[in-house]
Amino acid sequence: MLPLIKLSIFFLLLLTLRPVQASFTSVSDSTVSTDKILAGTFANDATFRTDYYYTQGLSVNLVHPGLQHSPVNKILLRAGAGATHYYGVQVRYDGFTPLKILDPKIRFGDRPYAAYVYATEYLIANNPHKKQRFTSGLEVGFMGPGAGGKQFQTKVHEWIDSPKPLGWDNQIRTDLILGYQADLEKQLLAAGKVVELLGQAGASVSTLNTFASGGLFLRVGKMNSYFQNLGITSRPNRASTQKFQFYAQGRLTGKLVGYNATLQGGLLNQNNPYTLPAKLVSRTVLQKTAGLVGAYGGVSFESSVVWISPEFKDARPHQWMYFELRFIL
Repeated sequence: MLPLIKLSIFFLLLLTLRPVQASFTSVSDSTVSTDKILAGTFANDATFRTDYYYTQGLSVNLVHPGLQHSPVNKILLRAGAGATHYYGVQVRYDGFTPLKILDPKIRFGDRPYAAYVYATEYLIANNPHKKQRFTSGLEVGFMGPGAGGKQFQTKVHEWIDSPKPLGWDNQIRTDLILGYQADLEKQLLAAGKVVELLGQAGASVSTLNTFASGGLFLRVGKMNSYFQNLGITSRPNRASTQKFQFYAQGRLTGKLVGYNATLQGGLLNQNNPYTLPAKLVSRTVLQKTAGLVGAYGGVSFESSVVWISPEFKDARPHQWMYFELRFIL
C-alpha cells in the first residue's frame, strides 16, 4: 500500500499545480451551477451482524447557488476558465465503539467510544472539459457526549430489541473540530459512456482527522460522464444527458494517517477517560468501496459496501453498508 500512497501524493502535487494557480486568477470565465440538490446518507454495520468500531453514521447535504455569498468561500479554492462551481454545506454525525458494547468498563487496547457532529461548507470546481474536479471545504463542529452517540445507539437498540450499550460513559470528551480539506479527481481512462477510471488525491488538516490520501475510482455501466454534473441535474440542464442511469462503481483508497481524534482524543481537551496512545495507531489504512447506483431524472440512489483495514494495533478489519438518496429540489 505504501507505493500507492507515494504515487498518489506525487499525483496530487502534479495535478494541483494548475488548479491552485487558477484559484488566484480571474474566475470570470467560470459559472455557478443553478442546481439545487439535497442528499441524505445512512451507514451502519448491522448488515454484517457486527456492532463495533464504526457502527453508525448519518449526514444531510445541500448544494445551493445561494451559498456562493457565504464569507467562508473566501478561503476555498476556485478553478479558472471552463469550471462550474457548486456551493454546498454538509452536516455529518458518526459514532464509534469498541468490540464489546456490553462491557461497562474501559476496554484497554480496544477502540474508545467516540461520536462527533460537524458541518462542512465546501466548494466544488468541476471542469467537464479538462475532466477534473477540485473540492475544498472548511469543517467546524465538536466531538464528545453532546454529539448524542450514547442516546442515538441506545434508542436504535431499543427499536430493534437489542441489548443496551453499556460503555458510553467512557467516551472521548468534548473537544473542538476545526479543519480544512482538499480533494482532486482526474479522469485517467474512459471507454465511451460505459467505463470511466479516475485518479483521486486529497489531504486534510484537522483536529479530527489529519491525513493524505490517494486512490482509484472505477465506474462501469449506463451513465453520464462523472464530470458532466454531480450525478443528477435540474430539468433545464438534462438535454444532453441520459435520463436513466444504472452502473457499478468501486473505489480503492490508501491513506497516510497523521492524527485520528476518534482514537487519540481531541487536541484541546486531554481529560479523557481513555484514548489510544499514538504508537498504537495504524499510520497506513486501506479502504475499499463497491456499490451500485441507479438514477432517473433528478433522483439517484446508491447502495455500497465499505471495507477498511485495521486502524490500530491488534484491531480487526471492518465493513459496513452505506446508502445515499439524492434528488433535485
